[in-house]
Order: sequence, then C-alpha cells, then structure tokens
Amino acid sequence: MVKRILKDIILSKVDGNKAIVLMGPRQVGKTTLLQSVFKKQQGILWLNGDEPDIQNLFSNITSTRLKAVIGNNKIVIIDEAQRIRDIGIRLKLIIDNIPNVQLIATGSSSFEIANQVNEPLTGRKWEYKMFPLSFQEMVSHNGFLEEKRLVPHRMVYGYYPDVINHQGDEKEILHQLSDSYLYKDILMWEQIKKPDKLIKLLQALAYQVGSQVSYNELAQTTGLDSKTVERYILLLEQTYIIFRLHSFSRNLRNELKFSKKIYFYDNGIRNSIITNFNQIENRNDIGALWENFIISERIKYLNYNQLWTNYWYWRTRQQKEIDFIEESDGHINAYEFKFKPPQKVKPPRSFLNAYKNSSFKVIHYDNLEEFVL
Repeated sequence: MVKRILKDIILSKVDGNKAIVLMGPRQVGKTTLLQSVFKKQQGILWLNGDEPDIQNLFSNITSTRLKAVIGNNKIVIIDEAQRIRDIGIRLKLIIDNIPNVQLIATGSSSFEIANQVNEPLTGRKWEYKMFPLSFQEMVSHNGFLEEKRLVPHRMVYGYYPDVINHQGDEKEILHQLSDSYLYKDILMWEQIKKPDKLIKLLQALAYQVGSQVSYNELAQTTGLDSKTVERYILLLEQTYIIFRLHSFSRNLRNELKFSKKIYFYDNGIRNSIITNFNQIENRNDIGALWENFIISERIKYLNYNQLWTNYWYWRTRQQKEIDFIEESDGHINAYEFKFKPPQKVKPPRSFLNAYKNSSFKVIHYDNLEEFVL
C-alpha cells in the first residue's frame, strides 16, 4: 500500500522539470523502491554517493563534463547524495543546463541535503520522506488481523525491513544497525572523536521517551555541554533516528511554550540502544513504548497520505497534559495514548475551555486502526 503510494507519487512527478528527492534513514529501502519504480525504464544512470570515485567525480565538475557523463540517459539517480560535497550546486547544474533529464536523489542525512540542496534547489525539487515499514504497509501485506496481532512484537523490534524479513535474528540486526551504521554520516561530518558520548546521549533520550527533555539535564548526564547536546540532537533528527515534538501554545498564560519531547522513528532502534528486548508483558515502560510506536506510525501515515497537518503535545505548568495535538484546516484534534483501553479519560477542562471547537480521543490497542489506517 505505502510503496504503491510512493511509487505513484514519484511516477507522477517524472517530467524532467524538477528534481525528485527521497529522504529517509539508511536501510529502509529507498534504493529498492526506486529500482522497482524504474525497473522497466531504459536509459538510467545510477550513481552511488557512498563511492569515493563518485564523490571525486563531482568535486569540481562542470556542466559540460556532466553532459558527457550523463550522455543519452534520460534518468539520473544519485543514491546517498548527501555524501557528495556541495551536492545542491551540482544538482542545480544538471537541472539548469541539461534539459529533458529527470534527476532523482536519495539521502539518509538531511543535514547535508538541507544545507546544500534546499537553497540551490528552491523551486526546483519535489521532496518526499521514506521511513521504516509501517503498520499500514504491513496490513496490506499480512492482512489487518494478523498484523494487529503482531503489534506487541513490533513495539519491541520495530519495522526495519531487514528485521521484518529475518525473524529470529532481530536482536543481531538491530544491534548492527544501532552500533554505528545509522550514525555513519554524523561521525564523518562532525568528526566526533568520542562516539561513546553520542551513544550515552541516545541512551538518555531512549529512557526519556514520552517525557519532557532538558538539554541542561542531558548535558549533566552525558558529560557534554548543553550546546553540544543541542547540536547532536539536531543531527540525530536530521539523520531520521529521532524527532522532536514541540509544545502547543495559543491561549493560556500557563501553557508551556518552549518545552519538547523526543521520540525515535523506530521502536526497535530505541530498544536496541538500551539493550532491552523483553516482551511487553515483562516491561515497566510499556506506556513509553506504546506512545513512541503510535506517534511514529501516525507521522508515517500523515506523510505517505500527504495529509498536511501540524502536530505538537500540550502541557501546562500545573502538569496538565495531552499526548498529541493535531491542527489541520483550523481544526484541533487532541489525542491521549493508552495501550490498554481505559475506563474513562477526560481531557483537561482548561484545554476544552481554551479550545472550544477541538475534539478529543483516546487511542489504544483496540482502536489503533482509527489513527493509523
């Protein structure tokens, strides 16, 4: 289902007028997706930005040389484009000087793409995100009932394709992913000499899923200064390992305006970082697992279905809180997350009074399909 949606979107944009940029973590299947989209196409030039000779090729290339390299190919695909220095300028050269060529770039580290692609390619690109597999996608593969039965398993091991395809080897695969591979670009570009500090920061974030985070407290825990903590968190977000959820504030004086929570795009990576693969029946963090799982699945759903929605969480100085707030077309929807169906949950009265036209719903295991399908 999701792959079909992305395939259709990408194919609808193939006209050579703008670049197509596909972003997402390493090992989620970006290359495989493009191979399936263009498997029947002729005249495709594939370039891998991880390869040193490709990086060198683009180092001082001119539009004349680019024309010679591309030749008669009508589609140019550059994998891991963020590894190529000044890639935005190079892509702009192709778009502006070589007509009738469809340019496609993938990236697993948006800090290079963002710093060097967005500005040169303003108005010249379509950008889409790809994530680990989703509940929606696996329902289309396994059927709804079977996939829903597997949700407790997914809450522990996550949705990375290699994990899904190798039952019994989940722990080893996740350890290999979380050991260094996912941080490859951070370690290279930032020249981090003590990756153990990065791992310690990730562990601290993993234990604080669903809670407010303080850069100063994280600095004390990790032995880093708060500015370094903030920079590392930004880099981890730009490599699609974590994402921040900011606080929603409009009407109330006592609403928290600048607080934040941090979640992982994949539960399996989160659990691997803290080396805890116990099943949910034997865990004391099931609430955090469920919250991380359901919010990440909702973000996948919104992106893949091109639903333009802003999202936050809500909290006051009096500790009143709502897990997730969405605003679309001027309407506010509030959600609370409980793994087990609760007896009764009411939204804070102060929220209802401040946002009178808002809706409120509790999302739990029994009704999760209403939120992510």
